[in-house]
Amino acid sequence: MKIIDKLKQVKTSVSFEFFPPKTKELEESLFNTIEELKHINPTFVSVTYGAGGSTREKTRDVVKKIHEETNLTVMAHLACVGHSKYEIKSILDDYQRIGIENILALRGDIPISFEKENLPSDGCKNAAELVSFIRENYRDYYCIAVASYPEGHPESPNLERDIYYFKKKVEMGADFSITQMFFDNNFFYEFIEKCQKVGINIPIIPGIMPITNFNQIRKFASLCGATIPEDVIKIFEKYADNPEETKKVGIEFATKQCEDLLKNGVKGLHFYTLNKSDATIRIYQNIKNLIA
Repeated sequence: MKIIDKLKQVKTSVSFEFFPPKTKELEESLFNTIEELKHINPTFVSVTYGAGGSTREKTRDVVKKIHEETNLTVMAHLACVGHSKYEIKSILDDYQRIGIENILALRGDIPISFEKENLPSDGCKNAAELVSFIRENYRDYYCIAVASYPEGHPESPNLERDIYYFKKKVEMGADFSITQMFFDNNFFYEFIEKCQKVGINIPIIPGIMPITNFNQIRKFASLCGATIPEDVIKIFEKYADNPEETKKVGIEFATKQCEDLLKNGVKGLHFYTLNKSDATIRIYQNIKNLIA
């Protein structure tokens, strides 16, 4: 089923993101996580894709297995960087063949090993071109999601310019968006307001990253340009040598963040699970009365 149709049917969407595991043992662990999380009855789940196709087959295999062995609606991420249009079409043809109807269309980060001359001349240069390519070749078969950035993409000179490119993706046919993680809800509220002012009216689902390993999340945040407020840094630095307390405080912080979003009318939450279920389940249990 198309996710955009499901979003119209539910009061509040809850969804989860996974990444392709590198080993059989990690794959088993991932599917144990999926088994635990499916009882929440998520609106959908998604599987990430390594830029340049570095996890192409693994992404496809996990997406196929979720689709065939569970009752979950699954969305495959697809990053166009490093792919020719012929390769992109072969990937999409394959997904269509196995019954996948939902794609998250991304440019993707350019791998460090890539030089400009390594990039195919007939590829899609950005996510807007990828969305357009999918619509031209598959019409309405695919529900297409795109990424959005409440603080702006790291490569964008400012937020206004980033919103301009976001609108291009919408104009090309994107159905809904999932945001990059953020830790100050004011960034999200201001972003939504600016998007509405320029006529962006697709659903925008906030991406939530529970902080269970502060150093790891701090690194992620620095790479994607997400601000961790100073008062939040001070809280987590107190527990730098205490993983259990860090996890507890992280769950409390994410719970408050989600509660604030839901009380302010947000209609969905997308959790970056890092292939683990415990923190996400506990956050969900804390907020489920606001979702029901």
